[in-house]
Amino acid sequence: MIDTPSPSWPGRARPLGATHDGRGTNFSVFSTSAETVSLCLYDGAGAEERVPLTEVDAHCWHAYLPEAGVGTRYGFRTTGRWAPAEGSWHNESKLLLDPYARHIDGEVAWDAACFAYRWDEPDEPETTDSSPFVPRSVVTSPWFDWGNDRPPDVPMHESVIYELHVKGFTAQHPDVDPRIRGTYAGLAHPSSIAHLQRLGVTAVELQPVHAFVHDKHLADQGLRNYWGYNSIGFFAPHAGYAASGDPVAAFKHMVRTLHEAGIEVILDVVYNHTAEGNHLGPALSFKGVDNPAYYRLDPDDPRRYVDYTGTGNSLNMRHPHVLQLIMDSL
Repeated sequence: MIDTPSPSWPGRARPLGATHDGRGTNFSVFSTSAETVSLCLYDGAGAEERVPLTEVDAHCWHAYLPEAGVGTRYGFRTTGRWAPAEGSWHNESKLLLDPYARHIDGEVAWDAACFAYRWDEPDEPETTDSSPFVPRSVVTSPWFDWGNDRPPDVPMHESVIYELHVKGFTAQHPDVDPRIRGTYAGLAHPSSIAHLQRLGVTAVELQPVHAFVHDKHLADQGLRNYWGYNSIGFFAPHAGYAASGDPVAAFKHMVRTLHEAGIEVILDVVYNHTAEGNHLGPALSFKGVDNPAYYRLDPDDPRRYVDYTGTGNSLNMRHPHVLQLIMDSL
């Protein structure tokens, strides 16, 4: 734990997430059920500094840190009622991803600490710190040189749409540098674009590129989630598809390059559920920030979720904040 706190100013409630302005960063997170929220900052050695968020407007907890620059790694911790039977899972020992994070770095290293409850006593909180086992949210730069970028805007009746998987499309492409195969850069490679143009393709529809999790039951078998229909962040491009560095910049570069070739980019998005699974799933983000707001709870047993998706949970589209999150993401 870092002893010397960073200076902080009140900041503002909107926009949500981490917003860098060239000097510092405004942090804001929505929670109706938390009693306290702490912003957790991490240095290069992994040491944590906690900044209590004491300013709250319209359920948005916020602060401005003048010293927080691009690349700052962070997360949130909340306190509140521990009442699993009522759908409340607040547990300060769980480091939570920012629901509005633009960049998510790292993967889940599955451990009991990733869960809010004890495996042997599900009604009791698991108090082991989860931070060594979970990803970090990262402050990103809002600037990118789009040049004279314009969406091709091909009429629908003239469109030829090619659905593809970012990794699979170039994973074994002989004309693409092996170092960028299976990445956003691989899809933007001249050989990839030439192939699409020969086919007459006017748009690529990308299978999920929102940040996703490799499920525990797969990881336990030495497997991976290939298809990505397991989102944990609706604003962050999946970092595993970036050849190096910032996945946000890599994704934008891919879009700009495809647009220059007259090819539109369509995203396959998964807003009906998240990677946190059912009531026995991990607490990685939404579940620990505000479970009753983000998820449809079973009215007869609020511990459990209404599961319209077959994946364990359903996002609570009845809540205005969840609708706003989806619209902001789009």
